[in-house]
Amino acid sequence: MTLATWITISRLFALPFLLYGLQDGIAENFSARWICLAIFIVAASTDWLDGYLARKFDQVTDLGKFLDPLVDKLLILGPLIALVELGQIPAWSVVIILTRELAIAGWRVQQTQISGANWWGKVKTVLQIIAVSFLIAPLSGVWVPVSLGIYAASICLTVVSGIVYILPQSPSVQ
Repeated sequence: MTLATWITISRLFALPFLLYGLQDGIAENFSARWICLAIFIVAASTDWLDGYLARKFDQVTDLGKFLDPLVDKLLILGPLIALVELGQIPAWSVVIILTRELAIAGWRVQQTQISGANWWGKVKTVLQIIAVSFLIAPLSGVWVPVSLGIYAASICLTVVSGIVYILPQSPSVQ
């Protein structure tokens, strides 16, 4: 396994700490929410790091192309499910994201060659990370509409990126 793959796997270790901190009872603690935000941002930033290292050292592997988006999904969906439990976001919104992710995963399994994320998928992931960060952060009530607006935009981009990923690519005109 490459260094980039190990970094990808290390993101999973953040998830139990994050979910623990987002439990009902603990999540009301102002400091606990800031700690959860820090854990989430550090874990999410390794997504960029593992991709950078894989490309820099020419260590892009099929395992990495498979694991990276899977770990991204877990890192996004885990906190979102915790936020549903806390009553911060509606369950249907997470179902939309989960449906897209399962549809793409199922579609990818049918492919003979594993392709990496396209531009839409990368932007979707960044927007989801920003949205989850805002939702985790213990910001004042003034920020609630902003947080929910960013989250709504991430849901829309999630759907659009899924459609773009599955649609057949038109051959380029030469």
